Amino acid sequence: MDPYVIQTNGSSSLSSVLDVHVSLSGKSSMSGKGKGRKARWSVKPSEMSRNTFNPIRAIVDSMKVKPNPDKTMITLSIGDPTVFGNLPTDPEIIQAMKDALDSGKCNGYAPSIGFLSSREQIASYYSCPEAPLEAKDVILTSGCSQAIELCLSVLANPGQNILVPRPGFALYRTLAESIGIEIKLYNLLPEKSWEIDLKQLESLIDEKTACLIINNPSNPCGSVFNKSHLQKILAVAARHYVPILADEIYRDMVFSDSKFVPLATLSSNVPILSCGGLAKRWLVPGWRLGWILIHDQNDIFGNEIRDGLVKLSQRILGPCTIVQGALKGILNSTPQEFYQNTMSFLKSSADLCYGALAAIPGLRPVRPSGAMYLMVGIEMENFPEFEDDVEFTEQLIAEQSVHCLPGKCFEYRNFFRVVITVPEVMMLEACSRIQEFCEQHYHCAEGSQEECDK
Repeated sequence: MDPYVIQTNGSSSLSSVLDVHVSLSGKSSMSGKGKGRKARWSVKPSEMSRNTFNPIRAIVDSMKVKPNPDKTMITLSIGDPTVFGNLPTDPEIIQAMKDALDSGKCNGYAPSIGFLSSREQIASYYSCPEAPLEAKDVILTSGCSQAIELCLSVLANPGQNILVPRPGFALYRTLAESIGIEIKLYNLLPEKSWEIDLKQLESLIDEKTACLIINNPSNPCGSVFNKSHLQKILAVAARHYVPILADEIYRDMVFSDSKFVPLATLSSNVPILSCGGLAKRWLVPGWRLGWILIHDQNDIFGNEIRDGLVKLSQRILGPCTIVQGALKGILNSTPQEFYQNTMSFLKSSADLCYGALAAIPGLRPVRPSGAMYLMVGIEMENFPEFEDDVEFTEQLIAEQSVHCLPGKCFEYRNFFRVVITVPEVMMLEACSRIQEFCEQHYHCAEGSQEECDK
């Protein structure tokens, strides 16, 4: 057996506890003292932070343009329905929060996946014969954004890829690339009311494809897939054994001439993680309560995915307990009139905006069917002084003080997105200013005299 020596450095009676070195070779370990230690401060950001990139923030922050000081700014870029105060939440929802707070029962920690009673409320609210749910199938999260993050984290590893809509919500890329997951973009077709190009989608799938993201109703398009199209999407996923992450934060937010069909109600063999939350339909995005609904009738996910979601949820201590305590009142006491009034306003705003912009030469709005947005195509050949949609929207701010997000924010060039939650008088003024802007910059493209004669 090799000899060992214990050495103590220092003097006085405290030397035995000041600095102890053990050498199993019998040699002093002091000769290497300091080896491997830093010579100076060097604190660098993590790879995860380096890889985190939000396209919207990057594009908007790079815009150095200032609005026209002679015109009040009209912001059609923020997907927060509460910004202008014209869409308040319902008094019953506020009362449910007050009751939860006054009860004194919601001040402590909850399980990371949410109170059992709160998960039972969500399961009961959304369960149906075609897609049954129990409390064990529900994970409560800090908003729908965290629900999406947990789903991506449990389904995909670094080096794998996920399929994301184009145009689509920028957060998918932000979350995936921060943890080394590749993004593959499948196309939505404006000429088909933003249905998926299924052939192109299927061509992207390979052995490293971890999941398919379906956002319905859509941000930024305001589109709503019909039952037949959803069934075709499921058929593609089933052929290639690809699970689906269904971003359904705008669930049931469809106009009266459309119908929302939950994807899980059509699937018996494709496992689906459906993400939702209170933010949009109940008009309380700041309350940060979301959920994951696990639909897996054939037990394809097994215990591993469920256990993985629970483990990932334990990285933080769950969503706000007061909002969890209010869930029963929010879900059961909110009157149907509240939902109907919200959607009636959004449809009216969408119709107004679509009609006004469709009459402007050089613009091609796509009529929405739900959610809170519409996309507007720009015939760039008729606006030759602008290089792209970013320059177009920048100059719209500079001249008319109207702020819309360029399509580049959603991976889709030569479009811009309009948020339709603004008050009617503001929408009318915004459309009037957009018309004035386009009239000033429109040039007739070669071979389009008929359009110019309008």
